[in-house]
Amino acid sequence: MAYFEIKGGKSLKGEITPQGAKNEALQILCAVLLTDQPVRISNIPDIQDVNRLIEILSYLDVKITKNSKGDYTFQAKDLHLDYLKSEGFKKDGAALRGSVMLMGALLARYGFAHMPKPGGDKIGRRRLDTHFKGFMELGAEYSYEKENHFYTLRVPDGARLKGTEMLLEEASVTGTANIILAAVLAEGTTKIYNAACEPYIQQLCEMLNRMGAKISGVKSNYLSIEGVEKLNGTEHRILPDMVEIGSWIGLAAMTKSEVTIKNVSWENLGIIPSVFRKLGIKLEKINDDIFIPRQENYEIETFMDGSILNVSDAPWPGFTPDLLSIILVIATQAKGSILIHQKMFESRLFFVDKLIDMGAQIILCDPHRATVIGLNHETELQGTTLTSPDIRSGIALLIAALSAKGKSYIHNIDQIDRGYENIEERLQKIGAEIKRFE
Repeated sequence: MAYFEIKGGKSLKGEITPQGAKNEALQILCAVLLTDQPVRISNIPDIQDVNRLIEILSYLDVKITKNSKGDYTFQAKDLHLDYLKSEGFKKDGAALRGSVMLMGALLARYGFAHMPKPGGDKIGRRRLDTHFKGFMELGAEYSYEKENHFYTLRVPDGARLKGTEMLLEEASVTGTANIILAAVLAEGTTKIYNAACEPYIQQLCEMLNRMGAKISGVKSNYLSIEGVEKLNGTEHRILPDMVEIGSWIGLAAMTKSEVTIKNVSWENLGIIPSVFRKLGIKLEKINDDIFIPRQENYEIETFMDGSILNVSDAPWPGFTPDLLSIILVIATQAKGSILIHQKMFESRLFFVDKLIDMGAQIILCDPHRATVIGLNHETELQGTTLTSPDIRSGIALLIAALSAKGKSYIHNIDQIDRGYENIEERLQKIGAEIKRFE
């Protein structure tokens, strides 16, 4: 198994450009199944999860042309739908949680969809109820083979999905995306209340509208979708990955580095910069870049009454749960204390024991909350042997290792590769001492 060897404690300097957004790419790639016309997508990140989905599309006989790095044209004209019932798809689909969004597009265009129980990060229960309840409200019939862990959705013969009004129990990003993909070709109008409205959902809606869909309410949590008979091809560029941008801000702070993050799409970052500033991290907007100067120390703010700062996740425009692990790690070397409250997932804080082994002062209150007492760079973290449990914890541990004294080894780095493109090469360019061993 591949692992990283990291010599930490070194200040870095230079420019780094964020990759295309992983979460957006998974949605956009599923959307190409809605039309038989060519769809060109650029800024696609070269990461395991996205490459797996492209591979699944190829097995469905989607015609795929690579124009240049990160730039592909897809044409889903004559699909090999029998693949959906194969052992190969059972294995391929189960390995990738994002593959669940294939269901909305397939159901809309072909009237049926099959899906193995999807995999992904081990971060607690991640229900699919929002997806399936939405499909059923649109008129699909649902069944689940418990012994094979296989889902099937089907529109009654001769019928189409029918628009309806629905109130989502949770503002699920993938659930909202899946329902949108199904509703754009439904008969009539679909109204979705409590829809997720992350920039990636906005991007999906804007792309579908260019293809001929009729979606209004984009950027809000109420969407109205007037179904159309067919969609056309288009071109689309994926946003820079906001989670990677936040990761590089955290890296710069932890390693006392001067780093410029290029072309970040500031208008789509929401409250992310302000949350990092609450931890005392200086960052400047220079055109569409973020400049983080070298800081010897950074001090966590308190609330106005002097009480301890609490940072928690919430649906957009709240703070993304994918960055809470980064906030937790950089707080270990801040001046002051902070309470991290992970509301949306129940197992994402379980990596803190590894940080405690490195010398961090953290109290894990329960599966959702951790209190961090910052060391103010007065006591360095110590290098050790680590294992990456999931994508976001993996990058947090990597940042900790790069700031720590001595050598660290990180195993199970396939988890990091799932979400970060050529990470060791990009970090080496700004001075990090990191090597990959196979």
